[in-house]
Amino acid sequence: MGLDFLEHGADFEAAISATGFGRFHFCLLAITGLIYADTAIGITIVSFVLPAATCDFKMTSADKGWLTAAPMLGMVIGSYFWGCLADTKGRKVVLVSTLLLDGFVGILSSFVQMLPIFMACRFINGFAVAGAMGICFPYLGEFQATKYREKILCWMEMFWTLGVILLPLFAWAIIPIQGIRMEASGFSYDSWNWFVAACAVPSLLLGFWLMTFPESPKFMMECGDYDDALACLKTVYKQNTGDDPDNYPIKSLKEKQRTISVASQSSQKSVRSLSMRKPKDLKRLFSEIWTQTKALCRPPYLKYTILTCLIQFGLTTSYYTLMIWFPELFNRYEEFEHRFPNTSASVCQVAGVVVNDDSSDPFDCEKIIDQNVYMHTLIVGLACIPTSLWLPLCVHKLGAKFFLIFSLSCAGAVTVGLLFIENSTQNLVLSCIFEALTSLAISLVFCVLVDLFPTNLRVMAAALSLTAGRGGGLMGNLSFGYLIDINCVVPIVAFAAFLFIAAALCFLLPKTGQEALD
Repeated sequence: MGLDFLEHGADFEAAISATGFGRFHFCLLAITGLIYADTAIGITIVSFVLPAATCDFKMTSADKGWLTAAPMLGMVIGSYFWGCLADTKGRKVVLVSTLLLDGFVGILSSFVQMLPIFMACRFINGFAVAGAMGICFPYLGEFQATKYREKILCWMEMFWTLGVILLPLFAWAIIPIQGIRMEASGFSYDSWNWFVAACAVPSLLLGFWLMTFPESPKFMMECGDYDDALACLKTVYKQNTGDDPDNYPIKSLKEKQRTISVASQSSQKSVRSLSMRKPKDLKRLFSEIWTQTKALCRPPYLKYTILTCLIQFGLTTSYYTLMIWFPELFNRYEEFEHRFPNTSASVCQVAGVVVNDDSSDPFDCEKIIDQNVYMHTLIVGLACIPTSLWLPLCVHKLGAKFFLIFSLSCAGAVTVGLLFIENSTQNLVLSCIFEALTSLAISLVFCVLVDLFPTNLRVMAAALSLTAGRGGGLMGNLSFGYLIDINCVVPIVAFAAFLFIAAALCFLLPKTGQEALD
């Protein structure tokens, strides 16, 4: 590192490199990783509520489709809302808000006795989770030097896998418990309610823990808050090295044009300090958001905005729909094989036979979820571990773009394979491969986004692509809920096509992870 920063101030890359890499970065990876794991639980929790709460809510397949769609609708609306706030008010404050909202509403939803109100609560959970999911990658990435950034961001995939593994373990530990059902004058609280409440607690704990971490120094520099950014970097330096913060070699930061635009450039007041209670400040905040939204929809960022939105749409439509419905499909296979032992049948045939059998209890009030359903879902999560390790260890050699194309193409082929399976074991094997490949692709899209867009547009770009993806997930869940009992070939073929198209679009992405953050 040269000494010119002593005279003119250091740029962000020099300043963050001077903090070293150590305890702070490991703690930051731990909390952002656990937040990402928590979002995995929050998104797919409905997959275990579907079979467990069918009797209490008297749910039909169409009702189940609406219940899985509710959090998706929340994500569609929440993604851009939180993204705009995070790119204007700050990463940390918005991340804390989303976690506390998710935890509080999650616990509240466990007491709800009516399906429409429960759906409304899951809508708010989706609204909050979308914010946490879109912000944790940029927040983590903005504390990393270029040489560490891509690899550290890729380790986040391991935490997603952790969330996918923990969810069936929580469900298996709580939902089968007999004798904890509480009933009193129209109010009931069964084991699945306890499960919903237990899954909300981590959000609250992580929200309170995140309060002890600093705001992103890269974001503060974008806002023109150089003194705050320098103080933050000194704190990072102290935690990494154990040295006195006054010994931090960078004494000043290089000022640049304040890209966080209207409000910051037209006055000395930082955009972070704008109050949402004052009409004048609120107007300037909206002006800020509108300016940044227009920047995303103009060259040079328009191409990447469209590309990432289309890739997220194709990937997320397939991933969230099938992952949320997999436990239900496992459940239907168990039911089918119990009634017709040693009989082979495809996913679509199983769904049709189980649903059309009039002798069955329509709301499964007498049925207990088979233990194999938990075991199969757990195996699907465990199957992600090899790819979660392969990604960060090889991403520098092969590049994020290669992994994206590979994972999406193979996932498309696996989806086609669902049409040809004949028993629950084959269903399980393909489900494992599908989850491992598509969850890998979801994390990679976020990794690529961090490099494609500048700081003042980064979270908003992630949010816009999330909105496109969740919109697809919403349509996928609703269509699958109706079509699974009528003609499930159509959505499966459509999901495979979406994955192949997303893989083709990835060829248009540039190589990432080679340059310092803009």
